[in-house]
Order: sequence, then structure tokens, then C-alpha cells
Amino acid sequence: MAKIKVTKVKSAINRTLRQKRTLEALGLKKIGQVKEFEATPNILGMVAKVSHLVSVEETK
Repeated sequence: MAKIKVTKVKSAINRTLRQKRTLEALGLKKIGQVKEFEATPNILGMVAKVSHLVSVEETK
């Protein structure tokens, strides 16, 4: 399965609690922090909900 690299690029201040919890569940706490995930439907859905706060790259 493909992997994706998710980087937090914007702050969660003044965002909804749901968006803050989604970032927390992805393990992204600080701006510039990078995590790598398998591209499962669950992860892709979470990333889509906070797409304005993160950047996504596909990796092998």
C-alpha cells in the first residue's frame, strides 16, 4: 500500500475542537512536524478534514 507524508503547516488556534482533535489523532502537535502513514481510507479521510492545515506528499 502507498505511504503518505503529512506535514503540519498552519496553527490549530481558532479552529474547531473537531479539527484540533483530528490533528491530535494524527500525532501532529507542532508546526513543521512530519508523520508518515499508510494511505488507508481512515487516514485519507482525516487528512481531508484538515487539508487546509497540513500538506501531503506521496512516498513509496
